[in-house]
Amino acid sequence: MATVLLIGTLDTKGPETAYLRERVQALGCDALVLDSGILGEAVGIEADFNRRAVAEAAGSTIDALRTAGSRGKAVEEMLKGVRAITLDLFHAGRIHGVAALGGAEGSVLAAAAMKVLPVGFPKLIVSPIASGQRKFAPFVGTKDVLVMHSIVDILGLNPISRAVFDSAAAAITGMAHAYATRAPIKADKPAIAATMLGNTTKPLMRVRPKVEAEGYDFVIFHANGVGGVAMDELIRQGYFAAVLDYTLSEIAAYIAGGFHNGGATRMDAAAETGVTQLIVPGCLDFIVFGAKHEVPETLRDRPTYYHNPEFTLVRLTADEQIRATEHLLSKINAATGQVQVLVPLRGGSVMDIDGGAFWQPELNQTCWDLLKNGLKPGIQYTEVDAHINEDRFADATFDALKNLLRT
Repeated sequence: MATVLLIGTLDTKGPETAYLRERVQALGCDALVLDSGILGEAVGIEADFNRRAVAEAAGSTIDALRTAGSRGKAVEEMLKGVRAITLDLFHAGRIHGVAALGGAEGSVLAAAAMKVLPVGFPKLIVSPIASGQRKFAPFVGTKDVLVMHSIVDILGLNPISRAVFDSAAAAITGMAHAYATRAPIKADKPAIAATMLGNTTKPLMRVRPKVEAEGYDFVIFHANGVGGVAMDELIRQGYFAAVLDYTLSEIAAYIAGGFHNGGATRMDAAAETGVTQLIVPGCLDFIVFGAKHEVPETLRDRPTYYHNPEFTLVRLTADEQIRATEHLLSKINAATGQVQVLVPLRGGSVMDIDGGAFWQPELNQTCWDLLKNGLKPGIQYTEVDAHINEDRFADATFDALKNLLRT
């Protein structure tokens, strides 16, 4: 029988977690309850792992955490215990899903465990935080955490909360049953990772069937500041035989800002593990913000592109694009495996094209020369007289990738 771990701050979410446990059990799953609360005591429910046990799993005591000096310090320690117990249960094969009802603190504590569980393991957070202008990174990170908006705050049982909790129970038990009964997922062929945005969808759609015809899975990540980071994590875990880093908007955003910032370590995983890389400097000319009125006032005099009602692309300055190229060059030169750089001379994004709002051919050439002249010996540099979205560039990309895989 499948078992679901329920994580909650039971001093404030005790009756609600008890209700969720009842619904999970009614749907045919066992349930274990972990109390992640720090102050007070559990109300209306007895935990299988009480807060004292959780604090001890963190190498502390609940009394020490209650006098830690700040709530933040106490939470930081408590999440270590939540994570440790959850991982122990997972590795022992005792749980097949994990769910939590939480506000901000409860959700963060539960997410600490969920974000270290593998892709494919069922994870669900029900929270009022999942709404409005909230950022989801603290709760989701780079993992497949399902986040459900609770509509009402999680305090008390009423027709609305019961309806939401019933759906949450159905979701987590369904996933847990499926996880417990399915065969382990094993890769039956090697995989190649790639990065893509709407700006580069067309060529990757052309490359994908060609790669798959060669006997590889083709796993594409959205280069939005999370996708590339998730890809890097999986590279370190040995998932991929090669990487086609076709869309480098996360590098541009690291230098110049916007939504798609992949951070300082983006591309380090491939460099350090020695995985084969084919690098295309696509989308290195813009950063991404929200709707037009959300673009910072200081950037509104720049060329922009109305991508859709929710996203606006803003052109990098010459200095920013050069710095982004220099940053990319440092990442490429750090590689310990075989690498090739493939450059589209006629532009690297939808609007970086003759007649487009971002078209600056002299600046592009300066950046391509920086790459060509700065690469360390042994890294192949190739220019293609085509735009990044043209079929001939996509075909050249596939040919280069195929040759790299055969050497």
